[in-house]
Amino acid sequence: MSQLTDDCFSFGGVLMPLDEALQRLRDRVSPVTEEDTVPLATALGRILARDVMAPFDVPPHDNAAVDGYAVFFDDLSPDADAVLPVTGRVAAGQTLGRAGRRGEAVRIFTGAPMPGGFDTVLMQEDCRAGDGTVTIPPGIKRGANRRSAGEDLARGGLVLGQGRRLRPEDIGLLASIGLREAPVRRALRVAVFSTGDEVREPGVGLEPGAIYDANRFALMAALAGLGCAVTDLGILPDREDAIRAALEGAAAGHDALITSGGMSTGEEDHVKAAVEAAGSLHFWRLAIKPGRPVALGRMDGAAFIGLPGNPVAVMVTFMLIARPLLLRMMGAADQEPRTVPVRTGFAVKKKPGRREFVRSRLVRGDGGALVALKHPRDGAGVLSSLAESDGLVILGEDVARLEPGTVVDFLPFSEVR
Repeated sequence: MSQLTDDCFSFGGVLMPLDEALQRLRDRVSPVTEEDTVPLATALGRILARDVMAPFDVPPHDNAAVDGYAVFFDDLSPDADAVLPVTGRVAAGQTLGRAGRRGEAVRIFTGAPMPGGFDTVLMQEDCRAGDGTVTIPPGIKRGANRRSAGEDLARGGLVLGQGRRLRPEDIGLLASIGLREAPVRRALRVAVFSTGDEVREPGVGLEPGAIYDANRFALMAALAGLGCAVTDLGILPDREDAIRAALEGAAAGHDALITSGGMSTGEEDHVKAAVEAAGSLHFWRLAIKPGRPVALGRMDGAAFIGLPGNPVAVMVTFMLIARPLLLRMMGAADQEPRTVPVRTGFAVKKKPGRREFVRSRLVRGDGGALVALKHPRDGAGVLSSLAESDGLVILGEDVARLEPGTVVDFLPFSEVR
């Protein structure tokens, strides 16, 4: 007698492991080679096109790390106060105009160039200023509070390497060597579609059976965060001819095409057939949950990424599959998100042979350790569960049961933005 199932991921056929799918991605795509030069103000998230070397030392001169007094260390006493005349003053952006002389102190401020010869700076809070003198207690170390030229960047050294995805601190580093612009890879041109006769644009009225298109807007936001040039090509009807025509039309002017929905095995799921008819499809059923029906293919030179229709599955598969593919196409050197070990605050059973990603939030447990709590609603259509979670607990293919307190890998959403 047949047995009914409540597992929507259970229909037959061999499923591809996620690691194999990711390796296929690495083998099948190459990065864009064209370069752009963009102002630093707009370079955030872009991929550096070539190595950047330091044209000079940063900082360019020895300088004071604190407000205080510059002295020769050998003028100080190891066990008694030293009283020195204050013979000059140097603020940031100024110079003393001469080298230092033994037996004197110079008032100096944070960032000001150290006059030649002086090797140590006393914090003003540790000194007593008098009538043209300063009293310095014993105990300071030679070279204290003095920053050396080239301490941050040495002339001729590597500042940032090719393939770096630029972060705010990287932008600051480029500015510190005088650059106003950054050499970056051309922005990846990505067209985004949704499919489904039931899908409507936000802002219009909903008739019975219709839903608003959350997927396309979430995908466009994720792509913009990666620095892609995004084209919104709207909602496609559930007709193979319309989908095929739209894909063929968009392929010529884009590096990648992304759709959501239409990748499963239903009678109204036409995207897979349209891609196979007009291009090629490399894989489409993965051993993951959520998000099994995922495809990678090509349409007239453009990469095709077909994601599932359920909103959670869309976002999870974008993070796990589309994001590393796009980063590779962009020329990014680092495409792998980092996971962190946490303890579970829940028990779970799962089917062996597939990798599952459990939406979870983090709390502090006893002793301050991070504990992952499973979101109470785990349906692939519950988009609020992503908004209310901090990341994904990863359950490997060999896991069948998990008890509370088990150490697992946790993928923070901050790692896949």
